[in-house]
Amino acid sequence: MARDGDKADSNPEDEDLTFADKVKRELHEWGVTLAVFVPIFMLFSGLLYEQRVIPSESMVPTLQVSDRVAVAKFAYGYDRYSLPFSLGRYLPIPAGRIFASDPKRGDVVVFEHPHTARVMIKRVIGLPGDHIQMIGETVYINDAPIESEFMRTVRYLPHGRSRAVTAYEWRESDGDKHWLTNRQEKGDAGDNTVLFVVPAGHIFLMGDNRDNSLDSRFLSGHCPPVDGVVDRVGCPLSVKSMDASVGFVPMDHLVGRAETVILSLYRCKLEDDEPCKKRVWRGL
Repeated sequence: MARDGDKADSNPEDEDLTFADKVKRELHEWGVTLAVFVPIFMLFSGLLYEQRVIPSESMVPTLQVSDRVAVAKFAYGYDRYSLPFSLGRYLPIPAGRIFASDPKRGDVVVFEHPHTARVMIKRVIGLPGDHIQMIGETVYINDAPIESEFMRTVRYLPHGRSRAVTAYEWRESDGDKHWLTNRQEKGDAGDNTVLFVVPAGHIFLMGDNRDNSLDSRFLSGHCPPVDGVVDRVGCPLSVKSMDASVGFVPMDHLVGRAETVILSLYRCKLEDDEPCKKRVWRGL
């Protein structure tokens, strides 16, 4: 008499199956599982949240290379750039957003580069109609300098390099929003710029690592300035698209708002015994 639990998972039919039959059955079960899981994953990552991995240092100190960031897809509405795996590039989906909402100054946004197929992450500095200019490393918005406070000097080892660099950490504020930026040597090409007037339906973006970010400050992705002012879009580029800055970024190129560093493989490389900031489950 068999007791409860003896060979509870055994199936007499298994003994009659060949190895090939068992492989086929296992593949069938995996196929059914994926057929259920993949649509759920696509729906979740297409409508709610997706994870993005930070590939460069353009957002240091806010984001580091290898940070895993949760991106809210619903923050600004949905369009063809909202689809996971950048599928919107290849599907005949009309332009425009549904449930559209505009970003706020200080938001960290994920977007598709207007001139290439790269997905990037930067901070919103200028909104439609804003006048933006860099003067002596300081951001001027509508002729007023952004509120800035020097925090500390840090030495750190950049990703993939063997020599430490010195950075000056500043805290910038706009209303109740605050963020940290890194500045290095004065005299960088992005420290002083022409005047940018942000066109309707576009935004002006900058990286928090001010001397290591090819962002909206640089003319390579813009129309040529007229009398020291850039206020147009749609001009032919004077450089290869891969070398162009992001220029003015159209609203409909937004993928979503970066909200939280979920996980990071970054290993702190600050020098001079400076403390390292928390990098796991940290809001932006």
